[in-house]
Amino acid sequence: MNMFKQLRYLWMPCATVFALTCFGNAFAQVSYQVTDLGVPKNDNYSMVMSVNDEGWSEIMAGNFLPGQGDSLSGVPLNGRALINVDGYYVDLGTLGGPNSWMNFGEINDLAQVVGDSETAVPDPNGEDICGFGTHLTCLPFLWQPFQMSALPTLGGNNGEASAINNHGQIVGMAENGAVDTSCQAGTTNNRVQLPVLWENGKAHALPTVDGDPDGFAFWINDLGQAVGYSGNCSGPIHGILWENRTASALSDLGTGGFGENINNQGQIVGTVGSADGTTQTGAIWQIVKGTGTTKLTTVLGLLPGDVAGIAFGNNNQDQVVGGEWNSNFYWSHAFIWQNGVMTDLNTLFPAGPSLFATFAAKINSRGQIGGMAIVCSGPHQGEMHAFLATPVKQSAGESIAQAAPNCLESNFPAADAVSRLLKKSGPGGQFVR
Repeated sequence: MNMFKQLRYLWMPCATVFALTCFGNAFAQVSYQVTDLGVPKNDNYSMVMSVNDEGWSEIMAGNFLPGQGDSLSGVPLNGRALINVDGYYVDLGTLGGPNSWMNFGEINDLAQVVGDSETAVPDPNGEDICGFGTHLTCLPFLWQPFQMSALPTLGGNNGEASAINNHGQIVGMAENGAVDTSCQAGTTNNRVQLPVLWENGKAHALPTVDGDPDGFAFWINDLGQAVGYSGNCSGPIHGILWENRTASALSDLGTGGFGENINNQGQIVGTVGSADGTTQTGAIWQIVKGTGTTKLTTVLGLLPGDVAGIAFGNNNQDQVVGGEWNSNFYWSHAFIWQNGVMTDLNTLFPAGPSLFATFAAKINSRGQIGGMAIVCSGPHQGEMHAFLATPVKQSAGESIAQAAPNCLESNFPAADAVSRLLKKSGPGGQFVR
């Protein structure tokens, strides 16, 4: 399922969230050297979804209607999956259909990549899991230099691969073919979607919690520990940790949440609903050794002007990155959290590249960050570009936050353009799939 689509289904009114504790012992940097990875020819959007410890990045790219690339309701018109290795791009291709994508995908240190791709076969149930409006079957893929191959589902027509560790274990979602009776009448994507672990080319369904019919595993570390969520088509969701194919719910504040990333130290990041149910924000959990349980250690605060957010990536140095959105439901600020402090990345990015970071997806062990940014000026103004930021111990001079404080304002489209892009919407007041 599309990352932006999933987040759109979460309830996101404005409220203030508090920090519960301080956590982290990361190295500090003065600023970043920012590389604009641009967009492929004929595209207006690109985003780094993963960056490995070699500094190689996995990129999803394509086209959105003007001003929709950083909207939570934006729907891609077309898409492709690529990797960037030291400035050289490799298009990963597709499984026979027109588009490929990688909403949660990963490139590991062996240059293996996972994501999802359309085939040339129409979905017999009219589903549109890849999210391009083509209603073609959507399959999880594994790409290894230089070949893409489909991963098996659990008997259904569709699936998505979200992460691969350095031992080749892959997690994601796969359908089993059964009708999801928890979906509302008329729902297009209404087949059961189960969290899945692929090992040695075989798909293994992972358990859910609380009798949930559906789930999605988003990330897996090198110890085989995975995180994600379970829920149903129209109700609350529960964050999950999987160890040895056993599921345990992540603790929350009573209103749901999910795990998005887990490092090799057992630190989990994701998002959690506030206790009063009015918003959601980034969160950090820690596995309690020997118990099979987790502890919610930190609920991240919000940057000024933002209404909600998510922690999307972390490394083994306790650095956490993610993004927040504003009341217009636009990604507004990429952040880094370290040493107990939340910082807008745009205050650490130089003004020179004219990139205002709206989302930080992942951070590697070298502290390099990948994500997406809006181009504030020049011939590509308004486009969303993938970026790679490398920490440097020197002053950046004037930051992009100082040079272009109003960069985002020109990217809000007219209301009728937004309405044309909206697909189905979930009920308010709770986390839903």
